[in-house]
Amino acid sequence: MYFVYVLLSTKRPYIYVGLTNNLERRIRQHQGGSEKTTAPYRPFQIILTETYTTRIHARQREKYLKSGVGKEYLKAIAESFGQVAEWQTR
Repeated sequence: MYFVYVLLSTKRPYIYVGLTNNLERRIRQHQGGSEKTTAPYRPFQIILTETYTTRIHARQREKYLKSGVGKEYLKAIAESFGQVAEWQTR
């Protein structure tokens, strides 16, 4: 199983899109600050998770969510969580 997940910073306007085969471990790494890319934006809340049987399909979805249309979709989700600002996505 592979997971595509989206994290929303609770302190800054930042959305992170990732892919993993171990969702719990990966979220723990982000929340714990061991990931250099996301450490300055902690803490996070999970705003989306999706499960895929192949890494290929998960990667396609991750790439879509990082595209222009995907970013707009994620901004709309983030706004429903009360976040409105200039958004960055990674």
